Amino acid sequence: MNDDARTNIGTPAPTPGNSGSAELRDQVERTRDELGQTVEALAAKADIKAQAKEKTAAVKDQAAEKAVLVSDQIREKAGAAAQLVKDKTPDPLLEKTAQAAAQVRESAAKAGQYAADKTPDPLLEKAGQAATAARANRTPLLVAGAAVVVLLLVRRSRGRRR
Repeated sequence: MNDDARTNIGTPAPTPGNSGSAELRDQVERTRDELGQTVEALAAKADIKAQAKEKTAAVKDQAAEKAVLVSDQIREKAGAAAQLVKDKTPDPLLEKTAQAAAQVRESAAKAGQYAADKTPDPLLEKAGQAATAARANRTPLLVAGAAVVVLLLVRRSRGRRR
């Protein structure tokens, strides 16, 4: 076997004219493109760090969507429960409750003023800082409070079934 025979193994025989070499160049170019795409796909599969980041982002998005959904459901059910209580409560009781609430508000305002007058300044300052922090983080605090209420309601309803 001579050197020409070894180097031409697997190579298509050239056809007369220039069209065979143009086809061959096109085929080589397509093969290179396919090979490049395959290498890119393999590199993407091998990049575990990027896959982990994508998965983390997806899970985070799902959790946020679920939190919004649950929060909306809680708000809706709380509103329905409040409306049900209001509908079932007799009018005279509602009036007495409103009067009592006004009295409680007035007493609370007086007690608050008395406490503010008697409380040392450093303690008032700390309380003001805590209130500011609570206002700044209102949404997480509301979500946490709603979660606690739901947990208590679930535990209470399970206790009644036993």
